[in-house]
Amino acid sequence: MKIYFANGLFALADRMFNEFVVDKIRKMDDTIEVYLPQENGDINDKMNYADSIKIAQEDNKELLSSDLVVAILDGDTMDDGVASEIGLAFGKDIPVIGVYTDLRQHGFENPEKLEAVKGLGENPFAYINNYTVGLIKMNGQMVNNIDDMLSAIKKYI
Repeated sequence: MKIYFANGLFALADRMFNEFVVDKIRKMDDTIEVYLPQENGDINDKMNYADSIKIAQEDNKELLSSDLVVAILDGDTMDDGVASEIGLAFGKDIPVIGVYTDLRQHGFENPEKLEAVKGLGENPFAYINNYTVGLIKMNGQMVNNIDDMLSAIKKYI
């Protein structure tokens, strides 16, 4: 089984998180191959140069040969590349597990938080693009932590 791991890769925090999570995925089963774009030095060694077409071709080749996409949705907004990868996966009927760990999503049954939303400018919840989430839910699932992500992956093995 091949998994395409989609997340931002430019900040040290993202790269470290990616390595941490992908290591957990790889340890799940010897039959799992994970493509982590930051490991592809041909296009993502930023000391060198790769143009937009080469980046798109390389990542598309890997994504389109994958059985599953794991997409990290965290951040002020999800990474632009991740949103593109989700769209391509949906268009090619490749399932996506969307991982959204933002703590602000918790407490959605809390009456005080629900009441606060009625006030102009108040929103104690995180926002994530509904169209992109809809694409994920139509051919995959959303999870809010790494353990649930690992459990979701097991369903596809």
